[in-house]
Amino acid sequence: MGALLEPLAQQGGARMALADEFGQTSWEEFDQRVDRLIHSLRGAGLGTGDTFAVLSGNRREYMEAMAAATQAGMRVVPINWHWVGEEVAYVLENSDAKAFIADTRFCHVAADALERGGGERLQLIAAVGGNAPDGFDDYEALLAAAPSGDPGDPSMGGPMFYTSGTTGRPKGVVSTSLPQGAPIEIAKLMSASVTGSLGLPESGITLLVGPLYHSAQWAFSFLPLLAGSAVVMRHKFDASETLELVDRYGVTNLHLVPTQFVRLLRLGNEQKQSFSGSSLQAVWHGAAPCPPEVKRQMIDWWGPVIHEYYGATEGAIVSTIRADEWLEHPGSLGRLLDTVEIRVVDEQGRDVNPGEEGQLYFKNKLGMDFEYHKDPDKTSSAHLEAGVYTFGDVGYVDENGFLYMSDRKIDMIISGGVNIYPSEIEGVLAAHPAVADAAVFGVPNDEFGEEVKAAVELAAGQTASDELAHDLSQYCREHLAGYKVPRSFDFEEALPRHPTGKLYKRLLRDRYWAETGRKI
Repeated sequence: MGALLEPLAQQGGARMALADEFGQTSWEEFDQRVDRLIHSLRGAGLGTGDTFAVLSGNRREYMEAMAAATQAGMRVVPINWHWVGEEVAYVLENSDAKAFIADTRFCHVAADALERGGGERLQLIAAVGGNAPDGFDDYEALLAAAPSGDPGDPSMGGPMFYTSGTTGRPKGVVSTSLPQGAPIEIAKLMSASVTGSLGLPESGITLLVGPLYHSAQWAFSFLPLLAGSAVVMRHKFDASETLELVDRYGVTNLHLVPTQFVRLLRLGNEQKQSFSGSSLQAVWHGAAPCPPEVKRQMIDWWGPVIHEYYGATEGAIVSTIRADEWLEHPGSLGRLLDTVEIRVVDEQGRDVNPGEEGQLYFKNKLGMDFEYHKDPDKTSSAHLEAGVYTFGDVGYVDENGFLYMSDRKIDMIISGGVNIYPSEIEGVLAAHPAVADAAVFGVPNDEFGEEVKAAVELAAGQTASDELAHDLSQYCREHLAGYKVPRSFDFEEALPRHPTGKLYKRLLRDRYWAETGRKI
């Protein structure tokens, strides 16, 4: 496979490159299988610049798809496996996907998406995991029938992650740091840069226990893989199993979110005391605010290997803070990377002084930027000016250059490290005949940080009841992924709207946060 995987295959040989619940793949096998997958995709008519989508849990074949796209100049779209057919169909259509690979565990959702018209452009539809249903080619059969050997014509490709939007449907994030068709050496340089800056060993063992459809999980597993780190993965996180996997495989690095910290800390004393963790060199966390007391307990238990980053799918990582620094500056998101500049801006668009709060904007000194696929208006709204972008957060930088986040400017809920945008849920609720108006927001949750709540103004003639709340929940579940469904409903006589139509959601939300001492 030329410059990307062949050197790793030569060095690693029969040693483990990938492991999941179903088995292991050596470096030689990984190289060969990715070659065959590229031949299969090209044989179906895909070329440089084309897109294919993957709906799968964490499994070895997912990494093969990622590597094939990276080597063949293609765009791979990871689809959230929690989504329902309606959501998957939209992404297949919006992304212009020409091929679709689905895990057999989710083929019923994939089939539903295809029936809804999501597969009109598809030239290849394959199922991973055996027993391919009607209408799906068997992934292993495709690879077996494909030519072997280097497919040639390497060029850089990469993922386009979909993130839910503040309005309407999810949006694909197109990053200039992943230029399709660029020299393949850029992918290797990116991998080396990320692993080096994060202190990840090139020949280490990465543990993946978060969904690979998330950009952070990709960055903290696939990029180390390209640098020579074997990856052990599980489809779902289990706290007890995670400890066992770290010690069994000698895991050197992994990525976690605060909810996973909470579940680890809830394990019994016997399990905690039997855990060695001596192999761990770097445990990175992000994606959601971490309660300081939770982080302190993790550092006390695992030692000063618990590091934090701040970033987003749109702009990658912009700041980091190591364990020892965080203990001196608790609650901080660290200092900016050398390649990033920050502007903290008030409501009038003026830059504020150190220590003063404002909306956070960033600029990459290397010129890296992003746009939302087929949505120039949303792209524009995320930028203060060309190359200066925001993740929608409010915060400040202290006199010593340490960044702190205090609130969110955009309407977003982060539950268990997953971004949830209320407008999408509000749109579904508004279509229910019993609902006159709806407001969705996040309320405190000890394990997940936040959970989804809906405040509903009922249509004339409707009466609030537990039965109606259940009906609304089920209605949402038919149209949205389960994690987006409100955990509870408040029935209000009228939602607090200005005559212009603006909803004062803070008046509903603040009653739940008033006693917590925090806003997010």
